[in-house]
Amino acid sequence: MNIYLQTLKRDLNIAIHNPSSVLNSLLFFVISVSLFPLAISPEATTLAQIAGGIIWVSSMLCVLLSLNTLFYHDFENGMLEQMLISHHSLPLLILSKIAAHWILTGIPIILLSPLLGLFLFLDNEGIKILMFTLLLATPSLSLIGAIGASLIIGIKNAGMLLSLLILPLYIPVLIFASSAVSQASVGLDVNAQLYFLSAILVLSLMLAPFVSSMALKISLE
Repeated sequence: MNIYLQTLKRDLNIAIHNPSSVLNSLLFFVISVSLFPLAISPEATTLAQIAGGIIWVSSMLCVLLSLNTLFYHDFENGMLEQMLISHHSLPLLILSKIAAHWILTGIPIILLSPLLGLFLFLDNEGIKILMFTLLLATPSLSLIGAIGASLIIGIKNAGMLLSLLILPLYIPVLIFASSAVSQASVGLDVNAQLYFLSAILVLSLMLAPFVSSMALKISLE
């Protein structure tokens, strides 16, 4: 397990020494949420009804923006090729990198969401469910995004291609998560949505590292 923990620690250290890649996506998240009241309406009732959707769309785009750096540094310095030919499990190495990506992107989103929810006049129950859906589903965003990032490795200026590959796969997460927040705000039961998000997380955790490893092997051949 030491090599996988070292991989996680190494990615975190790279982000600490090069924080712009992480901070840019988080600033985009905050700014995009802040622009919706200006574009739609400053009324509290209107914003409260769509707050979950606003924060979730911005969260998806924030994660998508940060995916370009998931394998970039390892590809540039040749570490990715060493990972492929090593005797260590490539899916577990990829899972370590995905975990680092979620720590750097998903956790800040979860911590910022209550403040942004208050900014959009979301009630306490809605904020609680919002944080819970983010905790359940942001790992799925990183896991699914890793598949797309592994497919475009080595392709220059592939941001648009990555969006086309990944955004359709994010739609079920967006539907269930934003629906849970909206229904919680009006006092309706949200167990069904949370079960679906949990199922997506389990499936992503089981499949994404293996699919990403196969995609990396194909991309680097």
